[in-house]
Amino acid sequence: MRQTPLRLQVPEPPARPGTPSDFSYLRLQPAGAAPRPDPFAPVEDLLPLSQGLIRVLDDQGQAQGPWATHTDPELLLKGLKTMMLIRAFDARMFHAQRQKKLTFYIQSYGEEAISTAQTMMLQKGDMQFPSYRQLGILLAQDMPISDLMCQLYSNSCDPLKGRQLPALYSYKDLGFYSISGNLATRFLIGVGWAMASAIKGDTKIASSWIGDGATAEGDFQTALTFAQVYNAPVILNVVNNQWAISTFQAIAGGAGNTFAARGAGTGVAALRVDGNDFLACLSVSAWAAERARHNGGPTLIEWVTYRAGPHSSSDDPSKYRPNDEWQHFPLGCPIQRLKTYLIQQGHWTESEQVEYQAHIEQQVLDAQKKAESIGGSMEQAHRQHAHAMFDDVYFEKPWHLLQQEQQFKETL
Repeated sequence: MRQTPLRLQVPEPPARPGTPSDFSYLRLQPAGAAPRPDPFAPVEDLLPLSQGLIRVLDDQGQAQGPWATHTDPELLLKGLKTMMLIRAFDARMFHAQRQKKLTFYIQSYGEEAISTAQTMMLQKGDMQFPSYRQLGILLAQDMPISDLMCQLYSNSCDPLKGRQLPALYSYKDLGFYSISGNLATRFLIGVGWAMASAIKGDTKIASSWIGDGATAEGDFQTALTFAQVYNAPVILNVVNNQWAISTFQAIAGGAGNTFAARGAGTGVAALRVDGNDFLACLSVSAWAAERARHNGGPTLIEWVTYRAGPHSSSDDPSKYRPNDEWQHFPLGCPIQRLKTYLIQQGHWTESEQVEYQAHIEQQVLDAQKKAESIGGSMEQAHRQHAHAMFDDVYFEKPWHLLQQEQQFKETL
């Protein structure tokens, strides 16, 4: 009997450069349709939420359904202003990279709502283990942007002394664990930190971040297993922005099922959320934080969003996706959606939006001038950092490093 030859399925994106954008593969759900269970509901009762999509803001900018729990105008205005600052900061620093003032930059463009909202729902002392696009963790806590710029310039005021790639920040006091280029590692380390907090009987929780592409790494599944087995107090964030550096999310397994389903399959509470809906981001983050902080266990959240810009300053997305795809993304722009809601509710106006936009652009420009005046340029700083390359490696420098340091000084 003749047998049919075996064949592999190789995922392909629904659109390429020069073809119309196609988001028909997204599993969407109307705003307000998803139920809001008790934060301590058993995992089996939450299974539908790993396949649906939690949304609060509808297409007309109105809040709908049981997840519309965080509508305080002051809270939402802080979120809007933080997101606007992130986007203005990104634009200025990306331009600075093109001017060769820094070597590398990664934007949060299009994804500003997720990390901003979650940080606003956490407490001081909680620790976050970020991926590349969580600038909102720092700016939602009013981090001085001139300090961030010094790290980007790798200048003499860079707290990391030029040893870390620009945009890979590290700020322990703000609960921002060092970013690593090996992205999936931070998912697992965050679970370990949460387990340690529970072992000590502390009250602090952890939040780990990963992108859709990095979920294909083994650390992702290991993190889920440890979180589930030990009921770790951690929020596991999967930012599904549709693209890794140049690879569509289906390559990591996002076509046949949702990324949230992987959490459910491991026995972890799992929710799939509109990541461009700031109200949904607040409500779901608060729900997951309450579950973790009161020994309800971990929650995996798949945030459905879109990487509007290039993966980094080294990437050209026009080579692998339609140029106008961001304009066709069905979940829209997080800043525009929140602005529309606030205006409709009478808490904001178009003129205030324009005025504040001009204010933050000047704020970012002033911070850039300050960073360049106090820390110098990247070129000036490299020589200064070279003097410190033997420091902070060992508690006491071994003889061979002392010898090399002396040889280095003699060459100057």
